[in-house]
Amino acid sequence: MEDDSNEEDLMLMAKIANGDERAFEQLVAKHQQAVIGTIGKMTNHSPETEDIAQQVFLRLWKAASRYKPKAKFTTYLFTITRNLVFNDTRKKTRRRELSIDTDEQNWHDSIADPSSSSRPDQSLAEDELRLQVDKAVADLPETQRLAVILRRYEQMSYEEIAEVLETSVSAVKSQLFRARKSLRDSLKAYLEES
Repeated sequence: MEDDSNEEDLMLMAKIANGDERAFEQLVAKHQQAVIGTIGKMTNHSPETEDIAQQVFLRLWKAASRYKPKAKFTTYLFTITRNLVFNDTRKKTRRRELSIDTDEQNWHDSIADPSSSSRPDQSLAEDELRLQVDKAVADLPETQRLAVILRRYEQMSYEEIAEVLETSVSAVKSQLFRARKSLRDSLKAYLEES
């Protein structure tokens, strides 16, 4: 099934290379949620998340005529995503922007969105845990953060992640090992209280 999906993506990219806007719309519809979700997790759901996602697809449109499939299409797509997110992060670092407002907004959003749980205290605890996990992931160095997001949320293989990060499989495993250790350390106090 995964091969069929990749074949469909390659077919759509070939059509896009010839200027087929309908094929582009189909490709965007197919991958938009994964791209936005990955960017959101990488940027701690900053207000720029959707802008960066639009840039990803704009780059995809512009590069379609030069696209040569060397790996799975999603590897190519998430490599573009990685580059744009890392560029955005570097710009923010240079400007010394802080994301305190974003954390506060995420907290308010999680409280305002009651889950279907019948126990409000359980729902609040689950929301708080999600918030703590999101914060711990957001605090990881960007390469570790992207490796965790691609592995956990996009279910990419080590090999695919290595291609996106332009590194070796052993380096990916090392990044994930360090990320998991950091996450355990960051969440240890919170998990002991629960």
